[in-house]
Amino acid sequence: MGEAFSRAIQWSSDADKLENSPLNHDILTEILLFTEDFDDRYPQEARILFREPLQWKTSLEAADFTSDIYDTRGESAVSLECDDKGSPLLQLSPPDITVHSFYHLSNLLQLSTDKKMKEIRACLEVNREPIKKIFGPISPTIHGDKLFSILHQLDKKLLSIAVRPITGEGRLSPAAVNTEVDLLKRFCGTGENWVLKSVSYTSDYVFSNGCRSPPWRQMDGEICSLIIETCDTEPTLFITCSTSGVFFDEVRKLIHGGGGVNYYMRKSELYKDISMLLKNMSPHFAAAANEQDFAIQDVPSAKKILHVETVDVEETGQTLKSYDHKKKNVPEKARQQLARNKLSGRKKKLEPSLKWKNLGLASSYDEAEEKSRRSRESKKILENGTKSPASEKKKKANFSGSSLPGCQSSQKIKSPGGVDDFSESSSEDEEDEEQPERRAEMPTDLPSEYWQIQKLVKYLKGANQTATVIVLCALRDFNLVQETCQLAIRDVGGLEVLINLLDTDDIRCKIGSLKILKEISCNSQIRQTIADLGGLQTMVSILDSPDKELKCLAAETIANVAKFRRARRTVRQHGGIKRLVELLDCVPNGVCLSAEQERDAEVARCGALALWSCSKSTRNKESIRRAGGIPLLARLLKSSQKNMHIPVVGTLQECASEKSYRIAIQTEGMIEDLVKYLSCDNQELQMHCASAIYKCAEDKHTRDLVRQYDGLKPLVMLLNEAENKQLLAATTGAIWKCSISLENVAKFQEYKALEILVGLLKDQPEEVLVNVVGALGECAQISENLATIRKSGGIQPLVNLLTGTNQALLVNVTRAVGACATDPEHMVIIDRLDGVRLLWSLLKNPNPEVQASAAWAICPCIENAKDAGEMVRSFVGGLELIVNLLKSQNKDVLASVCAAIAKIAKDVENLAVITDHGVVPMLANLTNTGDDMLRRYLAEAIACCCKWGSNCVSFGEAGAVAPLVHYLRSKDSSVHQATARALFELSKDPNNCITMHENRVVKLLLIMIGSTDEILQEAAASCVANIRRLALANDKAKYG
Repeated sequence: MGEAFSRAIQWSSDADKLENSPLNHDILTEILLFTEDFDDRYPQEARILFREPLQWKTSLEAADFTSDIYDTRGESAVSLECDDKGSPLLQLSPPDITVHSFYHLSNLLQLSTDKKMKEIRACLEVNREPIKKIFGPISPTIHGDKLFSILHQLDKKLLSIAVRPITGEGRLSPAAVNTEVDLLKRFCGTGENWVLKSVSYTSDYVFSNGCRSPPWRQMDGEICSLIIETCDTEPTLFITCSTSGVFFDEVRKLIHGGGGVNYYMRKSELYKDISMLLKNMSPHFAAAANEQDFAIQDVPSAKKILHVETVDVEETGQTLKSYDHKKKNVPEKARQQLARNKLSGRKKKLEPSLKWKNLGLASSYDEAEEKSRRSRESKKILENGTKSPASEKKKKANFSGSSLPGCQSSQKIKSPGGVDDFSESSSEDEEDEEQPERRAEMPTDLPSEYWQIQKLVKYLKGANQTATVIVLCALRDFNLVQETCQLAIRDVGGLEVLINLLDTDDIRCKIGSLKILKEISCNSQIRQTIADLGGLQTMVSILDSPDKELKCLAAETIANVAKFRRARRTVRQHGGIKRLVELLDCVPNGVCLSAEQERDAEVARCGALALWSCSKSTRNKESIRRAGGIPLLARLLKSSQKNMHIPVVGTLQECASEKSYRIAIQTEGMIEDLVKYLSCDNQELQMHCASAIYKCAEDKHTRDLVRQYDGLKPLVMLLNEAENKQLLAATTGAIWKCSISLENVAKFQEYKALEILVGLLKDQPEEVLVNVVGALGECAQISENLATIRKSGGIQPLVNLLTGTNQALLVNVTRAVGACATDPEHMVIIDRLDGVRLLWSLLKNPNPEVQASAAWAICPCIENAKDAGEMVRSFVGGLELIVNLLKSQNKDVLASVCAAIAKIAKDVENLAVITDHGVVPMLANLTNTGDDMLRRYLAEAIACCCKWGSNCVSFGEAGAVAPLVHYLRSKDSSVHQATARALFELSKDPNNCITMHENRVVKLLLIMIGSTDEILQEAAASCVANIRRLALANDKAKYG
């Protein structure tokens, strides 16, 4: 949506509309998929407001905004969420629509159903420079802004889409240029007897479309640049190959400071290929070519080259990129001849046409002869399966891979969400994003199985019905778990054939194909190709088949393929979720099952496996719930079939991140089953149960249920399984969340869980440490547990963890250290270990959660340190740092910093320092908040800061008094106490008393005087007394 978007998009002749071109369609589809999923993938960045809103003419109506985050009023609709000025972040006044963030842009597209592409097109036609609308005229840097970095990656992806079609455009293609260069390199050497001295590329990097030029030059049709040294010309030739032809460059150098940058200028006319250019530039090359009848003058076209890159490249779909690779696929006799020629002298070397003819490059490719050869081979192998020419022809029409619907080359089938060279690998769990293809990692010496599989797949393409089944059985005899065997099937085009076999009417072919696909789809590259070829859509339709084995195989294959986001979306969009949920509704109750019932149970198990993979998507979770999957999963969870439990619990623990599922897990009585399986002998099932409890225990009722069903003791017992780190992470997570309830903490004390948790603070992975420290932080809220933590040696490892970088761990460890600091004995140890300084340094952390947690932890440290004032002053720049955090936009940070400032201000010298740093106006600027937690600690900070110099007067001048009066109307009693104390301190200035009286504070304070809170009573009464004294003094001065 930046420079690449501006350059790649194609406009109509009058430049006011986007063209309906294939390139535009691909670009708009990519933008649509990116924007529609933006809220799911980047929830924090989706909430960032645009500098200027995106506005366009929409085809949507108010009735389309069915989500509860929008309010419809007649023909218009507005979002319930507003900006700081009270303006809605989405506003529809047909036909105009205004959007202020990606969150509402994403939701708008989700609600648009069949109008999505129309809305994207209309938006981009009006907002031609969306980056400037989002960030303003000055864009941030890639590393300085997460949202900008995300959009930059999209821009690079759009650039790759724009340059992708170059492989099929113009006179030359990357494959043709690459082949010609490889041939020329074989005639390079030092001395007069060679045709050329050297041929080399200016760049070794090859993009996915075969080009070597940078993407921005590919958009102008350039393929690559070459440096060629001839035997008779000076200087060196710089040549550029483009889709329109080859031309000679002049290289110039731009000087920048102490260095220089080369740039190229076209200096000659276009030539049809490199050989023609060299003949015109080098007489020596032209003479050698004419004397020896160089076959290079007839360089094959792109189509001919595709036939010679491998033995059968039309079938394999491979593109070999070097002469070394091609050499492996040429006939053995040609390789021997080539080796002899290398050892011979000049005479043998100047006979290239014979060698090239042996390689099939000198003459046109004889397709008829090749087809005849293949036919003879196929008949020779499958002659036992043939009957008559007529029946053979008929069976080939029905079962040949090339004749089945949708059989295309894997090079031609692309998806807008596919992988390109510009996409970054994702940091999300498992394989949430497609991974780049690792073709370079294939071993050079391939095993014999690789070639045997390729031969079988070739026979499969032309086989009849019986032979097809035989070949499928033969393929299954190989170790399909081995990556080499998996890629052999893919490289020869076998995936297209296997997927096309799923569309046939023969059950045996379908079953054989699915069994192979199920095995090889464990490979990430294979599953991406299956998704690209439309295999998921076919498998989803097979779920409606009456054949139970077919349904099982289809569901298991879907479970393997749906490991990345695009595949999961495909399953949902083609009705796969509903069909998979229906598979769950076929399990009978009972222990002893008949053969038919066992098949039904297996169908349900496979359906649960597929749902488990699909449930990693938020929208799929909602689709499962709407399809009625929760009660069916609850029933399967109680099943006596043990192999059913893991996929069911796996699905539940994935879905438990949604509140609707957590409530359903409670109401359907599944907590009891999860607790029961914690004591089973299967560690994988235990892990998933603990993970489900970890997510569900966010709710208090669930925590109570786990305790009621005696689930806390099995969790503590599982802490002894320290070797299984995944199980340990899930168990400690469940203990952490359960320990939020104090009743559970008492049970953990009884089971000696704290001592075990302290022992896990060392030599554990970060995911375990996050949970362990979180649990200790919750347990430390009870003062008796602090002594246990100290006696177990837990203080020092906790302080040591403050130097880490894991953000979640830092949040938890600061909370734990802060809880320990509430005890003076522990505070002495923390101070000795330099823990307070480490906490203070975390205020510089860019993560607001870490900042807030560190500030909260600093509060008890200051309160319980022996010489707190001197300790705080010893931190160079520490007071200025904490005052500057009052500029934060995060309310948790502001509340915690206000609480820390209230503690700091108790020391007069420190109060004087923070006053010099401008703490008074900063606090005053925050008073117009509606957040009760911030109100409470802000009022406390103001009350403490009023005790220095003229700060009391300064608060009044800064307009802090009137907003504080409104705090007394809050429903939070803690806000009342802090506010009354602040008003009492402020009432020591007469002008502030007048302001309070004008805002009718007396009536509110009189109510507070009747409170049972003695501190609140005293502060309210003292404030009223100051106001009354001022009134009496005024009356006395007025009336004498």
